[in-house]
Amino acid sequence: MRTNINRSNQSPLPSGGAGGRLKILILGAGKMGSFFIDLLSFDHEVAVFEKDPRRLRFTYNCQRFQTLEEIQEFQPELVINAVTVKYTIPAFEEVLPYLPKGCIISDIASVKTGLKEWYDQCGHPFVSTHPMFGPTFANLNQLSEENAIIITEGDYMGRIFFKDMYNKLGLNIYEYTFEEHDKTVAYSLSIPFVSTFVFAAVMKHQDAPGTTFKRHMRIAKGVLNEDDYLLQEILFNPYTHDQVAQIRTELKELLEIIDNKDAAGMQTYLKKIRDNVRRDIEVK
Repeated sequence: MRTNINRSNQSPLPSGGAGGRLKILILGAGKMGSFFIDLLSFDHEVAVFEKDPRRLRFTYNCQRFQTLEEIQEFQPELVINAVTVKYTIPAFEEVLPYLPKGCIISDIASVKTGLKEWYDQCGHPFVSTHPMFGPTFANLNQLSEENAIIITEGDYMGRIFFKDMYNKLGLNIYEYTFEEHDKTVAYSLSIPFVSTFVFAAVMKHQDAPGTTFKRHMRIAKGVLNEDDYLLQEILFNPYTHDQVAQIRTELKELLEIIDNKDAAGMQTYLKKIRDNVRRDIEVK
């Protein structure tokens, strides 16, 4: 966890100060976009840009835009890009010519591939964060056990804005570089995703499933409901291979114990994994 914040190259303080009322544009009115609209619209002047009019039916207390000219007239001070990860950079490139100079642009993408290089040449102050709760499994009304990552390489005032917002939600906040974020995601997402893929690949219908089977099935349905491109990019993360290779190593060891009916080896293996789980609980 990193706590030092570099104050160099700050953007000007947004109107009203760090805690003042801002003009915020949200790109995309999907699950996360709608979540940020609901979260911010009572304290800030919020607008949403969404091309699918059906999604705009479920937004309220905000301005609803479908043209780039409306964005230009709105003159946002902060943009939160909440579109599907596949379109994060294309969405930025579409609206960038219509944003005022000094407008802070931000993303909440769970995959940061290519973003650092793009931000370095975009000409706007930026902030990148990753709310690691997502809409699939988390209770968006109770987030005290969930985490968020703020990338340290972004704009100082932008990072303060998101840090204050995430603190109000009760999230556990961690500050990483882009590289550290990608390494963390490779571990925290690729291992459970791949484990779920393997379960889904070998499972068969059960007329009377046990509790553990049903829980795994719920997880599998949730993961497989994610966007295909998101799943692909998480698994194509350059740090994912070594994490998945560990699964292969553990499966080989476990299979040898099973084939040999090695009771002592099984006891040793169970102790190892219980110790792993216990250490994780103790750290929390």
